[in-house]
Amino acid sequence: MIRTFARRRAYELEASMAKAAYVGGDLQEAFRRLERAHILGQPWAGAHSWTHWMMLKIGWRRRDGREVRGQVLRLAAGGLLSRMGRLPTGNTGGADVPAERPMPLPADLAPLCHDDAHQH
Repeated sequence: MIRTFARRRAYELEASMAKAAYVGGDLQEAFRRLERAHILGQPWAGAHSWTHWMMLKIGWRRRDGREVRGQVLRLAAGGLLSRMGRLPTGNTGGADVPAERPMPLPADLAPLCHDDAHQH
């Protein structure tokens, strides 16, 4: 997966907006921003794991057992898979999506992730 300064900055912006929404109690917006942060942050083990940690916290606050279980599993493997470069392009990271399924990139994120189009 491609690691660029622009991609990392975009990840940091999405993560910041997710944090603000989470603190403000807008869990839907926080999760939406985390999905985007997940797509962008996959190449970095720490960023990738942080995104799953925040998704776990939202699942817990929502009392969503499926999300909590899914995020615990993803936390256990996500950082390692980032280090190995074995992550599905475009995957949004929520428990509602199979962890290994590639997904279409959002149009605005595709230019930042363009080299990922050949990764699965």
